[in-house]
Amino acid sequence: MVAYTGIQGQNILIVSSDPSDPTEGQIWYNSTSNTLKDYQFAVVNAFASGGNLNTGRTGLAGAGIQTAAIAVAGGTVPTYSTATESYNGTSWTSVNPVNTGRGVVGGTGTQAAAFIFSGQLPSTNQTKATENWNGTSWTSGTNYPVFGYHRGTGTQTAAITLVGQSSPDGNPGSPQTYPGAANTYNGTSYSSSPSFNTGRRYGGVAGIQTSALYFGGQNDPAIVAATESWNGSSWTTVNSLNQARNSLAGAGSSNSSALAFGGDNGPDFTATEIWNGTSWTANPTGLATARNSLAGCGTQTLALAFGGSPTGTATEEWTGSVLAVRTITTS
Repeated sequence: MVAYTGIQGQNILIVSSDPSDPTEGQIWYNSTSNTLKDYQFAVVNAFASGGNLNTGRTGLAGAGIQTAAIAVAGGTVPTYSTATESYNGTSWTSVNPVNTGRGVVGGTGTQAAAFIFSGQLPSTNQTKATENWNGTSWTSGTNYPVFGYHRGTGTQTAAITLVGQSSPDGNPGSPQTYPGAANTYNGTSYSSSPSFNTGRRYGGVAGIQTSALYFGGQNDPAIVAATESWNGSSWTTVNSLNQARNSLAGAGSSNSSALAFGGDNGPDFTATEIWNGTSWTANPTGLATARNSLAGCGTQTLALAFGGSPTGTATEEWTGSVLAVRTITTS
């Protein structure tokens, strides 16, 4: 017979309701529900519906996190919106508009400090205009170095911006180039930065000024799956997306933790892929509604997807691997 004397264990807390602020690894017995529970990482990896935008639009910019985001400008020819909306994790509220309505606009930052740049005007001409957001209103900033459709990631005072497509005079009818150029932004001015390897427009972007990822996009006529990683000084070509697409959105905190969703390559996609610093993994479930030219923000674990074509107002909230209360089952 086995003697259990001397075996050491741990007392389990018995409570009538789950702790309001548990710590990772904590275990307890809920006497009300008669269940053993713990607080550990749970893999969800799914989108759920969020509150709709008040003004539906495509080609808009997004900034912030899942529970504190802004949606800026966007629209389609010949109507481009000046609307700015603020998200609190449940619903969108209209706040002060931008000075210059535009579509296919670049932007990044936080809900309290963001900036937008470049894009297309209602006249169909491109713009270099930059506007800075202080949480209350927009003010004009230094013009972007070149006309075109660009992407950016990071903060208002430390961002990396990517020249996806450019023209010499801001006229989309003029010869277009895909230079692959990049610039940093410090909240006041732009500075030239090393170019990325595969020139393209309408790609997805994630990360910060010193650790970013650029993926997908279009270099007419090719739509690509190319992914490039930025370490603060140079771009490295890494493993491609599983699904080549353009006009997609991204979220993530670095070049080793990112999310890609939506976009198109003929049809619109719901496809969502997860980047682990080495490769992309196609998630079994994606967006509820296929769309392109949408905005995204947040992290790989808590992201936001909003706007786009053809849905316009739809918002979806992504939950990845997060700390959560779980019921422990035994058999």
